[in-house]
Amino acid sequence: MPVFVWEGKDKRGVTMKGEQPAKNANMIRAELRKQGITPGVVKPKPKPLFGGAGKRITPLDIAVFSRMLATMMKSGVPIVTALEIMGGGQKNPKMRDMVNALRADIESGSSLSEAISKYPVQFDELYRNLVKAGESAGVLETVLDTIANYKENIETLKGKIKKALFYPATVVAVALIVSSILLIFVVPQFEQVFQSFGADLPAFTKMIVAMSDFMLRWWWLILLIVVGSIIAFIMAKNRSPAFAHFLDRTMLKIPVIGQVMHNSAIARFARTTAVTFKAGVPLVEALDSVAGATGNVVYEKAVYRIRDDVAVGYSMNMAMKQVNLFPHMVTQMVSIGEEAGALDAMLFKVADFYEQEVNNAVDALASLMEPLIMIFLGVVVGGMVIGMYLPIFKLAGAI
Repeated sequence: MPVFVWEGKDKRGVTMKGEQPAKNANMIRAELRKQGITPGVVKPKPKPLFGGAGKRITPLDIAVFSRMLATMMKSGVPIVTALEIMGGGQKNPKMRDMVNALRADIESGSSLSEAISKYPVQFDELYRNLVKAGESAGVLETVLDTIANYKENIETLKGKIKKALFYPATVVAVALIVSSILLIFVVPQFEQVFQSFGADLPAFTKMIVAMSDFMLRWWWLILLIVVGSIIAFIMAKNRSPAFAHFLDRTMLKIPVIGQVMHNSAIARFARTTAVTFKAGVPLVEALDSVAGATGNVVYEKAVYRIRDDVAVGYSMNMAMKQVNLFPHMVTQMVSIGEEAGALDAMLFKVADFYEQEVNNAVDALASLMEPLIMIFLGVVVGGMVIGMYLPIFKLAGAI
C-alpha cells in the first residue's frame, strides 16, 4: 500500500502535516475531513535517492514485532488497529510495507497465520506453526509473547557464538591485510636501501624480500585464488548437503569451539522444543519444526531421527539416547519431564543451563584467545619489521 504525505489546516487554522498509507489520495482527504482537517497538499511520499529499498528485515525486527503485537492485544487493542499503529511507527520501509500488507490481509478476512504465510523468509515454519496453534487455542497474544522471548534468547545466543568465532577471524584477517601492505608497499622501499649497502643480507631478510617480490609479481593470482576460494566455499556449503554435514561435523570436533557449538545446538533444541510444545503443537510436529532451528546439520539430522522414533511410539528420552549426541543429564531431565507431564518446563531448564554454559565458554574463550592473538600479531607483523631492520643493525654494528 503506498504512503502519502499530506498537509492541511484544522478548525483553528493551524497547519498540520503527516503521512499515512492508503490506496489513493482521495481516501486520505476523506479521512482528514472526518478528523476536522481541511486537506491541502496530498501526494505520494517521495522515495529517497539512496537506500530507498530500506534495510532487510532481521530476526530481531520480528522479535520486536511479536512483542509489540502481543502487548497491544493483551491490552485489548484489536489486531487490525494494532497492526495499523505498528505500521505507522516503522522506520524501515520494508518492515512498514510488510506490516501494512498483513493488516490489509486480516481486514479482508484472513487469519494472522494465513497472512504471515505469504512471508516465509521473515516468518519461518516454526513461527507459523506457533501462531496457528495459538489461534486454534484462543491464546494468540500469549503465544506471541512466548515467541518474542524465544527469538530474543536465540538472537542473544547467536550473538555469543558469532563473537566466539568472528573475533579471532577478524584479527587474523587484519594481520594478513597489514602484512600484505607491508610486503607490497614498504618492503620494496627497504629493498632499494639494502641494494645500496652492497653487503650480504641476513637469511631472514632475504626471505621477506622474496615474499615481497612474489606478492608484487603474482598479487592478481593470489587475489583471484582467495576470492575464488571464498565463493566456492559458500556455494558448496549452500548447495551440497554432504559438504555442509562435513563442515558442521568438523566444527563440532574443534577443541573448545566444538564444545561451544555442541552446547549451543542443545540449548536451541531444548528451547525451541519447549516453546512449540508449550504452545500446544503435537510433539511430532514440533520436532519437525525444531530440526531446522538447531543451527547444525548434524543435530538437524539427529532431530529428524528422534521425530521418526517418537512417531512410531518411542519415548522422547529413549529416542534422544539412540542418536548419541545428547549428554546423560539432558536425556534424564527429559525422562523426568515426560513422567511428570512437565516436558516443556524441564526443557526450558535445560535451555537455561546450556545457554549459561555457552556464555561461560565464550567468556573463557575470549580470555584464552587474547594472549594467543597478541602472540600471533607479534610473530607475523613484528617478525616482518625485525626482518627489515636486521641489515640496518648489522651495518650499525660494522661501523
